[in-house]
Amino acid sequence: MKKIILTAIALIVASGVILLSVGYFLQAQKIQRLQKELNVHQTNTNIVSFLSTFIKKVLKAKDEVSFEDRLKLENAVRDLNDKELLSLWESFTQAQTSEQIQQNVKNLLEGLVSKIMY
Repeated sequence: MKKIILTAIALIVASGVILLSVGYFLQAQKIQRLQKELNVHQTNTNIVSFLSTFIKKVLKAKDEVSFEDRLKLENAVRDLNDKELLSLWESFTQAQTSEQIQQNVKNLLEGLVSKIMY
């Protein structure tokens, strides 16, 4: 009789461990998925914030862009941690002619929009 009770307890404990392990694994997967979604959301927020600032401070500027605004934009694009976007930004800031500037603005905006994730 003791053997049957001990076996039943062992089966119950083993079943509990298996159920808890499966639950833990499912929760770990859910946390991973939510972390990825959070990263996508943060990236999108940073890109849209940079785009908004760029439009307000550069595209809508009536005068020369101030040093503080250029620094703010430079830091914002660096904070995106994207080599391609940083390269597009540097191309824009190093352009010499108005044709180069216009083309590099288009390239930068296209690059920013392409990085927004759905």
